[in-house]
Parts: sequence; C-alpha cells; structure tokens
Amino acid sequence: MSGGFFDYDQFRCTAMAEAIESLIIKEGVSGAEVGYSEETIAKFREAAQCLKRAGEMAQRIDWLVSGDDSEETFHERWKEKCS
Repeated sequence: MSGGFFDYDQFRCTAMAEAIESLIIKEGVSGAEVGYSEETIAKFREAAQCLKRAGEMAQRIDWLVSGDDSEETFHERWKEKCS
C-alpha cells in the first residue's frame, strides 16, 4: 500500500502518542517527581489514545483516496481499527 495523500503526516500522530507514553513511563504512574497529579497523567493517557486513533483514521482515509483501498475495504478497516 502506498498512500501518500497526507504526505504521511498521519505517522506524526503516532509519534506524538509514543512520545507522550514515554513521558508517562519516565515520570512514573503518578508523576510525583515533577508534581503531575494522577488526573494530569490520565489526560496524558487520553491524549496519547486520541492521537493514535487520529493517526489510524487518517491512514484509512489516505489509503481510500489514494486508491489503495476500495470503499468496502475502507469501511471494514475503519470498523476494525477505528471504532
């Protein structure tokens, strides 16, 4: 699959999600070393999850508009990966 409609920028979402997850690991579950509360760390987790989902959604659209997937395949993969 080639894609490319978004110049592969959807992978930036994944990279940001991974960077946020690294921050969570680095700071520990509570983030006590730098004063982040559980509530703040939970928002980090939420943001990482949203970014991963956004990247996957963009990937699905990319493959559809680039002609790599049919509409049928688009909907199948969307249901599998994005729902």
